[in-house]
Amino acid sequence: MAAERSRADILDAAVHVREAARSATSGATGVDTVLAALSEVMEYDHASLARWDPLRRRHTTLAGSYPDDATAYIETRLHHDPVFPVLRSPARGGLWLRDVPRQLLAASPGFQEVLCPLGIEDGVAQCLFAADGRYVGMLNVSTRRQLRAPDPARAVVTLLTEALAAAVGPRTGPPSKEIAAADTAADARRPGGLTPRELQVLAELTAGRTNREIAERLYITPRTVGTHIEHILAKLDLPNRAAAAARAAAWGIEPSR
Repeated sequence: MAAERSRADILDAAVHVREAARSATSGATGVDTVLAALSEVMEYDHASLARWDPLRRRHTTLAGSYPDDATAYIETRLHHDPVFPVLRSPARGGLWLRDVPRQLLAASPGFQEVLCPLGIEDGVAQCLFAADGRYVGMLNVSTRRQLRAPDPARAVVTLLTEALAAAVGPRTGPPSKEIAAADTAADARRPGGLTPRELQVLAELTAGRTNREIAERLYITPRTVGTHIEHILAKLDLPNRAAAAARAAAWGIEPSR
């Protein structure tokens, strides 16, 4: 009976996480409330929700409790860690520390230099993807104790990824204060005065895709893609899409996986 109650408690807590994520998405509350609700799903010592900035090629922490050096690693170095390509696979439902092969942990600066000194024994790194497949950010959760196995929280965290992705990525309604600040900074950095959608199209050009292929990836019409390309060429004062692709490559802009 205790196990059943525990499972029911975790599911109830997951509902609260979804509610907190919806509230953060609408801007009614901060992203920190999502992490607070998540602590009822699984106890943790440190956690963070970070948003991926495709222009600066780094993460921006929206809410978190990791020490400064660990936060800096998540923001600027984690995406270069040997573990990252494994956990970024959209097919994976989060990468739990206990499941990472020993040889991969031995090669991971994140584990050796960040988690080990904190005494971390378990936890999960969960990449978050928007509905159109774009990588938008990630959840990191760490504990200093081994979680029980099997743990209902493992499945619940995976089920929460859609709500968590909405909280850090694409949204409707007024953004939260943390996301609004990140967006303001991003607006100032957007090259050539391009809109976010124009930057997406520009990124796709670096892969040599046709208008129809880009349209299928971005869920828009080929005609709309053509209009975006016309605007891109005009704003950047470039003669053709090949020149636009070269400019994007020089800026380090690339399409989402």
